[in-house]
Amino acid sequence: MGLAAVGLWIGSAWAEDELIAKVEAESGTLLGQAKVAATGTSVSSLERDGDGVQVTVNVPEAGHYDIVVHQATIGGGVKINFVEANGQRVGEVTSPGSSWNDGVVEYVWLEAGENTISVTKSYGWVAIDYIGVKESAAIPADVYDVEPTLINPNATEEARRLMTFLCDNYGKNVISGQQCQDGPFGMDNAAIWRATGGSYPAVLGMDMISYSPARAAKGDQSSVTEYAIEYWESGGIVTFCWHWCPDSRYDNGRDPWGTFYTENTRFNLKKAMNGQDEYGYQMLLDDIDAIAVQLKKLQDAGVPVLWRPLHEASGGWFWWGASGAEPYMELYKLMYHRLTEVHGLNNLIWVWNGQDAAWYPGDEYVDIIGEDIYPGEKVYTSQAARFLKALSYTDTRKLITLSENGCIPDPDLLIRDQVMWSYWCTWEGEFVLKTAGFNAYSGQYTEKDQLKKTYKHDSVITRKTLPDLKTYPLRDEAAE
Repeated sequence: MGLAAVGLWIGSAWAEDELIAKVEAESGTLLGQAKVAATGTSVSSLERDGDGVQVTVNVPEAGHYDIVVHQATIGGGVKINFVEANGQRVGEVTSPGSSWNDGVVEYVWLEAGENTISVTKSYGWVAIDYIGVKESAAIPADVYDVEPTLINPNATEEARRLMTFLCDNYGKNVISGQQCQDGPFGMDNAAIWRATGGSYPAVLGMDMISYSPARAAKGDQSSVTEYAIEYWESGGIVTFCWHWCPDSRYDNGRDPWGTFYTENTRFNLKKAMNGQDEYGYQMLLDDIDAIAVQLKKLQDAGVPVLWRPLHEASGGWFWWGASGAEPYMELYKLMYHRLTEVHGLNNLIWVWNGQDAAWYPGDEYVDIIGEDIYPGEKVYTSQAARFLKALSYTDTRKLITLSENGCIPDPDLLIRDQVMWSYWCTWEGEFVLKTAGFNAYSGQYTEKDQLKKTYKHDSVITRKTLPDLKTYPLRDEAAE
């Protein structure tokens, strides 16, 4: 599962007189066990879940506003905390240090008149001076003008046709997706089908985890390659991530099946990449080669793949992010060159999911930018701030997708905010299913009525409403 993503976004330079509303934190409502600081000029003690402060701001008309939190870290280091507007989580603010700084959540819809804004503990340990709002800048008019040119000049015809469809659709509709490790008719997909009255997601997400040599050596097995071929043949799209488990010699005894987590392995990517761990470097190559076998089966079957390796790296909870940005980017580039140049895999559309500008490997390695967002339960907002954050990673226009999500954003809110993620891909398990009950839809994160509305919406593409991607016209064909 992709954990709740965290990111760094400090707004561009602005003057305090741009604020159209500003409320001192100490005059707001304290939440949990938050306290007014001894100086009487800020709120602090965000130490427990639920601690925070809520203020009411007035804006002259309904529209998009940037929320500004003037804050400082307590005790040093980087701290990240949640921001809600009118009871819905809209983003996070990051405090990079103990000097006063401005955390900004951009492009939040506020109604005319009174609106409640709160900052609550994620990491905690900040002092909050004031919360303000200012008018948002408009989303650039060319955001959705993305050329369907893949980074691999030898991309297969199937990959090029899929990318052309994604670019043609971008900004007009959003494509539905669901992670379901058990394939087209697995429990998660079946629950979606039952709850929506017969709709399947256009995108099927699965994981190459079981093909990690360390997992295979322990007896793990999988049929996701065969499932992917089946879904493509039935008219769907497939995306893969890889919870990569290192060689068992790096097991630290905590959880031999979950060694993709940093806490469960002794593998050090930096040492493998800088030559200190020669065995580890060879393991990286061997493991990539093992995954290439499966991807080659998909290429031979004519299946293009939205390939999302080394996901959520900047969070550090996976070993490929634990050594920092430089070793991670070296590994990402190594994987790209080995899969494309050594193994001749040209059916991959590369979805980069590092979630921080400092981890961006370069335009020549990225076809699509993915953001993973878990905002809580029954939060249907567009998550515009994260969309704009992803937009800032590069000056080149790239597709931006919601590569993992807990709640599904309301398509009406996406249209209102002009934030049209290319596709979403809801994570499996608790985000779809009840803990007991075969194929029983949960509704814990996205309520059933909301799910039905979304899957039936005119601006949402399901598997049934996908065009024939095998014959989808390329731009030069369409011009003829």
